[in-house]
Amino acid sequence: MLKPSAIPNETQQRMIERRYGMFIHFGINTFNDTEWSDGTLPVDSYAPPKIDADTWIKNAFECGMKYVILVAKHHDGFCMWDTDTTEYGIKHSPNPTDVVKAVSAACQKYGIGFGLYYSLWDRHEPCYSNQKKYVDYMERHLTELLDGRYGRVEELWFDGGWDKKAAEWEIDRLYSIAKRLQPGIAVGVNWTIGEDFPEGVDGHEFWPENYREGMPMRYFPSDFRLLDPKFPPKEDPKLYSHDGQLYYLPFEATICIRNMRNWFWDPQYPCDPLVEASFIAEHYKQLTNQKNCLVVNVAPNIKGEQEADDIRRLKEVRELLYADGISL
Repeated sequence: MLKPSAIPNETQQRMIERRYGMFIHFGINTFNDTEWSDGTLPVDSYAPPKIDADTWIKNAFECGMKYVILVAKHHDGFCMWDTDTTEYGIKHSPNPTDVVKAVSAACQKYGIGFGLYYSLWDRHEPCYSNQKKYVDYMERHLTELLDGRYGRVEELWFDGGWDKKAAEWEIDRLYSIAKRLQPGIAVGVNWTIGEDFPEGVDGHEFWPENYREGMPMRYFPSDFRLLDPKFPPKEDPKLYSHDGQLYYLPFEATICIRNMRNWFWDPQYPCDPLVEASFIAEHYKQLTNQKNCLVVNVAPNIKGEQEADDIRRLKEVRELLYADGISL
């Protein structure tokens, strides 16, 4: 369990030093022109001709990024690794390539940190409505993802916690499993700060721009704050409360390179406007000066490739930062 502290611990300090990463949303939604799906899309609709994971990670490396976060399971419940826990995943699709394994191997090749996104919310799994059975199900997933078969995992990014009461997710149990299997992993839960969701979503009070020191943590003392795609205030407070104790929490911000809202690729994606390089560069400077982190989402397309324009834009960001004397 995270110990109360007014300064970053070793795990948090490593995270702060990573600074800049790439978010990779790729899955069944990519092939169905949707951002969120309800777990009913047919497995055979996921049909990439290839998984160009080596190039994804090479792109991240060449753009100055130090780590990636790959979506292992989104809200639809579709699993992007070789698992026997469900038939809703890549193993039963036209292309059974273990995407988690492919990205992990590429990260090791290029010396890039490897992180995973995992949705708590699962709109496909039949046992989802049974708290005990579903937490057991998630434990099996986390064991597969973190037991070493995919190497070192630097970060675990939970999402979708608004669908149930905070206590029902048993985040303390999931956190303990993650730390046992990967002692140096940084664990965070989206919508970290705030009270329990009364009817699904907070009001503006707990949005990052309104953070104040001492605000409550919703779930459990995890390692960092999340609320995408928002940014903290310039004077970002770092101490937040749980059971009367204060904990240091850095913030990880997200930028979608297309429109600030496209997570998965869609047929109109090449026509969507790219976020300006200056926007990304300025937020990088602000966030890293605050001892926070930034990840930029770059979604592969239905060919299993990232868009060339997206990577050119990230290289423009790198050049802008170099011009300011910032070496990534």
